[in-house]
Amino acid sequence: MKLLSRKSITATTAIAVLGGLSIAAAPSQAANPGHRSAAVHSSAAVPDLTPRQLAELPLTNRHLTKHETHNLAVVLRDYYAAEGSHIDVPTFVNSFAKDGVFDDMVSGVAYRGKALGTVLPYMKSLFSNVHRDLKRITVNGDVVSIELSIQGTFDGQLQSPAGVIKGNGHKVDAPTADFWYLHNGKVEKFDCFVGYSKMYSDMGVNFDWASAVNKH
Repeated sequence: MKLLSRKSITATTAIAVLGGLSIAAAPSQAANPGHRSAAVHSSAAVPDLTPRQLAELPLTNRHLTKHETHNLAVVLRDYYAAEGSHIDVPTFVNSFAKDGVFDDMVSGVAYRGKALGTVLPYMKSLFSNVHRDLKRITVNGDVVSIELSIQGTFDGQLQSPAGVIKGNGHKVDAPTADFWYLHNGKVEKFDCFVGYSKMYSDMGVNFDWASAVNKH
C-alpha cells in the first residue's frame, strides 16, 4: 500500500491492523464492518498488535514492551473511532479515565466528561470525511506521541464571529501533533496541537489583518 511505503498510516488502516485484516483497502474505504464492530465497540477489549502488524506502523522505536503495545492499540482505536465515515463517540469517550481530559492546546479549550462526546461530531460537521494521516509514532511507557495531519473536505459549516461560513469543497490537510498520556489502559490526558492557520487557509478563511491594525 502506498501510504505504508512512505511510512504513513491512516486511521482506517490502523483499525485494519487492530482487526488483523490485510492492509489492502484504499485510505478512503472503511474496514470490513464485521471486523470493525468487534474491534471498536466500546464494550470490546482492545486487540493486541502482533509483531508483523507493528512492523507496518511508522514507529520510531520498534522495541516496545507489551504494556506499550497495548497503549498504542488504545490510541489507534481512538483514531479509528474519529473517522468521519463512522465516528464512534461512545468508544472514544469510554477510552478516557473518569477524570480524563482532552486539551485542544492551540485554541485553549479543554473537554472533560460529557463534553468529550462533542469533539468528534463537531469535526464531522466541518469535514464529513475527516480522517487522520498518522506519519510518525513514538511510544514511551504510558506516553504515545504522534505526528499526523488532519485531512478532509470542507463541506460543512463553520460558526465564526462574523457569521456562518459555508463549506466550499476545499481540501484540508492540517499538520498536527498529538500527545496521549495513559494509565492502566485509559487516557488520562490527550494534548492536541492542531495547525489551525493551515487548516483555515485550506478552508479559504483569510483573517483580516488590516482591520486589526486599524484598531490601534
